Amino acid sequence: MVTIYDIAQKANVSAMTVSKVINNTGRISEETRRKVKKVMEELNYIPNSNARSLVLQQTQILSLLITDITNPFYTSLARGAEDGAKQYGYRLLFGNSDEDYAKEKDYVDMILSTRVDGVLFAPAGDLSLKNLEKLRAHNIPFVIMDRAVPGIESDMICGDSKEGARKLVDYLIGLGHRRIALVNGSLDVSTARLRYEGYAEALALQGIPLDETLIIHQNYRDYHADDHLEQLLEQPSPPTAIFAANNVLAVGVIRDLRERGIRVPEDISVVCFDDLDLSSALDPFLTVAAQPAYQFGAMGIQLLVERIRGSSVPESRKVILPSELVIRSSAKPI
Repeated sequence: MVTIYDIAQKANVSAMTVSKVINNTGRISEETRRKVKKVMEELNYIPNSNARSLVLQQTQILSLLITDITNPFYTSLARGAEDGAKQYGYRLLFGNSDEDYAKEKDYVDMILSTRVDGVLFAPAGDLSLKNLEKLRAHNIPFVIMDRAVPGIESDMICGDSKEGARKLVDYLIGLGHRRIALVNGSLDVSTARLRYEGYAEALALQGIPLDETLIIHQNYRDYHADDHLEQLLEQPSPPTAIFAANNVLAVGVIRDLRERGIRVPEDISVVCFDDLDLSSALDPFLTVAAQPAYQFGAMGIQLLVERIRGSSVPESRKVILPSELVIRSSAKPI
């Protein structure tokens, strides 16, 4: 195993000089730095990250904890975070909580034991407060992604869920729909509450009564609205359109409709919050409120690195990224 002493001997410098080159500390001439790096390459030397972190009091590792890696929104967010971390010289560890608080807690414990420099944190919901407070108690900087958590102030990147939902429902109303169902996430998640508010506000502004029998609340990740969907469709006045609060729910709704022989959009219109993955570009179908998922990750990393490096920034910053209404073929006029 090659050591810094082997490098020092071959480069004819001290071990301390080699250490300074590896850790990018101290004053060293560019000629000496180049000479040491050349020897490191010749000997295929890989720095010991644990030793380096002891010197710098940093690991150069960040963590990204998301709720559902199968959701295309989070897949794109993760790519933005990974690219951003690489740009700033950090490595990125991924965790996936599956919208589960206990699993989220386990990841937080792992993050603390790994001694990462900071965390991009997409909360499972309101009860994530305890896990965030644990990070804060251990002085681990974090940026909250996508979902607010009542009771904690921090840097945050989020979308305008209420406005995006209102745009989608306004669009359906403009097509003549009045019986619009909502398949939503659990109300212990801030985005589900805001999308419900946007849905209700759009109806109210057009004088359409809010009908709670047209609303389903469930887990964002595990679509199981089959029985609820049956109740919606068997009503004396069934919905003519469905607003799914995220793309996973939308796919589940459309699958169940097709199994019943109900065509989209010929028999019922469907729109959703968040776009699908890149494969949808080959056959665009769903009308969506698309969020800039990649920018969530990239900007989150920027805020996190600024916080880690002690930049002169406010105590907490909130960035709201707007959604874009993308009209495709999953909704039609009455």
